[in-house]
Amino acid sequence: MTTAQHLQATTTLHNGVAMPWFGLGVFKVEEGAELVEAIKAAVRNGYRSIDTAAIYQNESGVGQGIREALAETGLKREDLFITSKVWNSDQGYETTLDAYETSLNKLGLEYLDLYLVHWPGKDKYKETWRALETLYKAGRVKAIGVSNFQVHHLEELMKDAEIRPMINQVEFHPRLSQQELRDYCTANGIQLEAWSPLMQGKLLHDEVLGEIAAKHGKSVAQVILRWDLQHGVVTIPKSTKENRIVENADIFDFELSEEEMNRIDGLNRDERVGPNPDEFLF
Repeated sequence: MTTAQHLQATTTLHNGVAMPWFGLGVFKVEEGAELVEAIKAAVRNGYRSIDTAAIYQNESGVGQGIREALAETGLKREDLFITSKVWNSDQGYETTLDAYETSLNKLGLEYLDLYLVHWPGKDKYKETWRALETLYKAGRVKAIGVSNFQVHHLEELMKDAEIRPMINQVEFHPRLSQQELRDYCTANGIQLEAWSPLMQGKLLHDEVLGEIAAKHGKSVAQVILRWDLQHGVVTIPKSTKENRIVENADIFDFELSEEEMNRIDGLNRDERVGPNPDEFLF
């Protein structure tokens, strides 16, 4: 599989929108200077994609970081790719439309590049999706997608959907390689995106990954993120430290062999650090 050759390389979503293969996640980063500085550091060092969500309660800080980063670098808003997500308690048609406006207001933006249904939740995701279709058709958002959807959720959604999701953002790492879901998304033109690609640090002492990393003179984190890209999966590692933000993105000067990819694939245990989408019902 051809993979990203540099930090600003993009994948083309099925509606023609270009999305960076690599971005910065800000899950659990609280409002404040650390968040603003992390976003500025990322943009300064070549990142063009930032991923947040209503439930992270940091959209205002993300917006401030974006404004300061643009002022510092001379980039324009359209040079960045900004994602947010509608939370479970806001699911439903009208409530999703309202939630989108709230997110935009907090971010201080006129549009999002990508808006996602954060979880399938209990029973409202079809209404929620209809709201995303409305926003998309009105030109208010460049692309729409889902997060944490299993194959059966996607199949159910597409029975009534006018527009196929462009993205499915899911927990994805060497111990949860989601092969069936990946195959389904590939077959249906839905781009897979990884959250928690480093399994919240739980993989950093894995022997197989350590061995492969040593061979390439890279860190375990870099090997995992490279594995994501070589599998054609968009990835958004989270960090707030500039040196780590830079290190995470330093993955375009080496390539994992087919044998190494297979060895990493072999680490799969269907093991989650986040909730199971089939049980996260509220």
